[in-house]
Amino acid sequence: MTDRLVIAAIQANPTVGAVEANEALARQRLAEAKAAGADIAVFPELFLAGYPTEDLTLKPALWRVCKEAVERLADETKGGCAALVGLIWPPETPGERPYNALAYLAEGELKGLAFKRELPNYGVFDEKRVFQPGLSAEVFELKGVKFGAPICEDIWESRVCADLKARGAEILLSPNGSPYRRTADDERMRVSRARVAETGLPLVYVNEVCGQDELVFDGGSFALQASGEVCMRLPMFEEALGVTAWEKGEAGWTCVEAPMLEWCSGAEEIYRAMVLGLRDYVRKSGFPGVLLGLSGGVDSAIVAVVAADALGAENVRCFMLPSKYTSNHSLEDAQGLARATGIRLDEIAIGPAVEAFAQMLTPFYEGRPADLTEENIQARARGVSLMALSNKLGLMLLTTGNKSEMAVGYATLYGDMCGGYNVLKDLYKTDVYKVCEWRNANDPYGTGKDPIPRRILTKAPSAELRPDQKDQDSLPPYDVLDAILHGLVEEEASLDDIVGRGFDAATVERVQRLLYASEYKRRQAPPGVKIGLKAFGRDRRYPIVNGFRDEVTKG
Repeated sequence: MTDRLVIAAIQANPTVGAVEANEALARQRLAEAKAAGADIAVFPELFLAGYPTEDLTLKPALWRVCKEAVERLADETKGGCAALVGLIWPPETPGERPYNALAYLAEGELKGLAFKRELPNYGVFDEKRVFQPGLSAEVFELKGVKFGAPICEDIWESRVCADLKARGAEILLSPNGSPYRRTADDERMRVSRARVAETGLPLVYVNEVCGQDELVFDGGSFALQASGEVCMRLPMFEEALGVTAWEKGEAGWTCVEAPMLEWCSGAEEIYRAMVLGLRDYVRKSGFPGVLLGLSGGVDSAIVAVVAADALGAENVRCFMLPSKYTSNHSLEDAQGLARATGIRLDEIAIGPAVEAFAQMLTPFYEGRPADLTEENIQARARGVSLMALSNKLGLMLLTTGNKSEMAVGYATLYGDMCGGYNVLKDLYKTDVYKVCEWRNANDPYGTGKDPIPRRILTKAPSAELRPDQKDQDSLPPYDVLDAILHGLVEEEASLDDIVGRGFDAATVERVQRLLYASEYKRRQAPPGVKIGLKAFGRDRRYPIVNGFRDEVTKG
């Protein structure tokens, strides 16, 4: 039995369903771990298949290629570094669901399998629908050292780690596919420390880093001593290989050497999540770049900057689509942002299209006065124009509505909601400003500081669809609106609870009414990066037709 063990945490970026590419990436990272002197390399959950595979999980053809890939990968462990690699494993009985599995590869062989026992079925997770749970804890052995490998959710309940300890495990190596949310790193640390305290075993937590549809996996892998002290931290939102050296003494295994990087937080954390989510969505979908409508407002400004940081300014096209209500300062601010970032900006006036619609439709309005119809035609003229440019140029169209607007329906179907992806989908308006301020003060990707003109951040928000229009003509101030929405959406709080926080009862009831009435719009919205606890579509799934309304009962 050895008294020294070198463990490599592989924080890498797989692609869902791309088993051949993921196998090649695993082969490359395993070779790097071997060159670094590692005894074993730990890959994230379901690495060969990608995570989450959703209903793709149920395809037997995927099970077969995963199994073939892991058998080939086993050859790479001959005379070198062992590996723990996640994959989908076929069921023993035809017709049953497969397993979320972990393969232990060593000495050129598939030495054993562990099956995930705790299948999450809440929030963005739906694993009970596509997997069957493992029934027992599996302990593996490397150089005489016994280790357990709880898979992601397995560490969120006590029983799996307790069983591994009872079976003789000396170290816990935990592969994870844990998606980003604002509170994720604190939650993971709290749960991991609880398992370490209960078992008295050190733990290496390995998380993937990638964007997958609306989810972002932020990495942030770490290791804990048996005392609960953090002894390794890998970066957030970046691929990394973390090599840790462990030695065994009378009290068990202790980490004696490991990387310790700082983790980002706050607005920086949110910004990096948006960049990674957009970059992977665009690149893994096969688009060469993106385009968007630049209005001179704060939302399209930050989306353009995120796109430049994610893809390079040369792969971003912006179009200003002014109407007769567009202010000169909006034109100037859009031009200022384009100059600061190096993004190409072109201008296409929508006046002729709006006039054409008016000539076509006005005879059928039967003398009715102008209203939202005319405003929406402007937004839809822009949407049609941008979609045409997307088709012709082969670029993905980004939409720019924030969570506050999407919550209350302050968006136009087939207008400003047109697009393939939205990095602001789960970001409230007040948070948009915080992220803009952080990005102006920092240059994390080399695009330049202060890309957003100051006037964009100080002027009153406006859709500029009628003379002197301001968002707050139709909505409460955003600090009020966002606080109410946070209570209704993230907390599922009652109206009485929210009114008790000092908000006007009529305003709270109106916001609830707008929230429920706009569900049909959100169902037709493009995907976007999950940031908070309750993202529309992924976490919060409300019926479109919904007769329930809470009421204020307090005086």
